[in-house]
Amino acid sequence: MAISSLEELKKSIHSIIGCYPELKMSIHLRQWQTDFLRFFKSQTNYNISKNTIYADVQLYKDKKNYSFTVNNPSVELIRDRIVEALKVIDKLPPDPDFVDLETNLAKGIEVVKENQIKIISLDMKIEILKSFKAKIEPLGFDLYGTFICNNEINYLMNSNGLDKKWEMSPYYFEIKAVSNKTEVTVLESFGGDTVELDTSFSDINCNEIVQTFKNKVSDFAQKCKLAQNEVIDVDSGDYEVILAPRCIGELMQYYVWSNLKVSSVDREETDLIGKEGLKVFPESFSLYDSPQHRNVVKTEYGSEGHLIGELPIFEKGVFQNFLVNFYYGKKLGYEINGNQGNCLVMQTGEAKLAAMIKSVKKGLYISSFHYMNFINERETSLTGLTRDGTFLIEDGQITKVVNNLRFTEKITDILNNITDIEDKSTVYPMSDNYGSFSISAYSMPHIKVKEFNISSSTKTV
Repeated sequence: MAISSLEELKKSIHSIIGCYPELKMSIHLRQWQTDFLRFFKSQTNYNISKNTIYADVQLYKDKKNYSFTVNNPSVELIRDRIVEALKVIDKLPPDPDFVDLETNLAKGIEVVKENQIKIISLDMKIEILKSFKAKIEPLGFDLYGTFICNNEINYLMNSNGLDKKWEMSPYYFEIKAVSNKTEVTVLESFGGDTVELDTSFSDINCNEIVQTFKNKVSDFAQKCKLAQNEVIDVDSGDYEVILAPRCIGELMQYYVWSNLKVSSVDREETDLIGKEGLKVFPESFSLYDSPQHRNVVKTEYGSEGHLIGELPIFEKGVFQNFLVNFYYGKKLGYEINGNQGNCLVMQTGEAKLAAMIKSVKKGLYISSFHYMNFINERETSLTGLTRDGTFLIEDGQITKVVNNLRFTEKITDILNNITDIEDKSTVYPMSDNYGSFSISAYSMPHIKVKEFNISSSTKTV
């Protein structure tokens, strides 16, 4: 069957749903494009471009579930796979908690996204990399990292009449500077939904985008200069620390994943059960899932197709909402919001970063975490390493580089020990760097925390 467009392919696949009245069916049709550039020792290493179309199909028959994925789908291929599924689905165990597929048919605004792959071309990526190289190499550092642009068109359809479309086109630029003298590393990431420009997309030109990134080089270079300082160890113990936005963002991701999705209520792995409306953290702490926030990777829908909006999770320290999808909402009797926690935004405070650093007599500035693992999810206790720029603060000044450290902490204790919050936030993107290189982003400020537990030094940078 000849398909002249993705829209026509969607229509032809959508027609399948009504042909199997004995089945509950959901089909997610997705076109995913990427341009992936990797650089190594300040030189471009390789560039990958892909354009893939696939369909994820989920079938339910009498509470029995069968799922499959078809690459380069057609009506004929999907029908063939459904025939195969019907031969085995009756032999599968039922899911007694299955109620239905998503029934919320409300639609958001179908925004046509500008394709970042076309806006930020390969030549432009190389030009941006050169601007960083020119500033950082004279400091004795080589550059490593990735520059990814994605473009997605999604259709989600189900047998309850759900028929929704959304587009996404995020970018992700992660750059790591490695000292060729001490191997100390400094890491920075830029990205999100769009390049931050003061002009509309119709007025965009190459020079403006390149200049936008060049404006970010100075801060990165300043951290590289600090990374030239003496490298030391510190003793284990409790320290006053300033956590960079990347750190608090990673902690909030872990917290959401382990304790704030309503599935954690079902597993009884969260201590927030029954605490909606109660104050559990200081009044200065507020956290939202904000899928329409500026420069995060915006989305209209949750994974099951529920229309989503800004959701307060904690507001002035008061616990407000779990993230509730359709399946667990029906199972546990919670009001469904569909939010997934992919667009976390922490409310800013009133402190200037420079003043926060100046107020520390002896402590640490921590740029990022690495290799975090839970010790006890319910208690939010975890362990991990500092990485890519940990610095000693003495008498209000950053003085030395500190070897990577192991820490052991509870996320809840970190939040309760916040003493200052920066007056501005930073958007940080994340990418899994494999598969579909999926990109999301969060917006976080710096925070100052008392009594942060360092359990040991790794003796390495």
